[in-house]
Amino acid sequence: MDELIKFVPEQLYILVAGLCVVGVFLKNSPRIKDWTIPWLLTVLGVGFSISLNGFNATSILQGIICSGVSVYGNQLFKQTIKKS
Repeated sequence: MDELIKFVPEQLYILVAGLCVVGVFLKNSPRIKDWTIPWLLTVLGVGFSISLNGFNATSILQGIICSGVSVYGNQLFKQTIKKS
């Protein structure tokens, strides 16, 4: 995870945390299928990254990375803490 987070500027750390929270709410929603959660988080991550940093390729990539870090972090937690 350290390798991914170095590509996220400090002002987007809050975006990663926010995407984690949104992911938990989506996971607990009976209407949302599990396979759609990463896609929804990616769209939200890119959208908020663009709104914070302007429309450019870097913002799009950083939004994708932010959503990836949030999903990856969630999976690390679930696979290591909850399984043991």
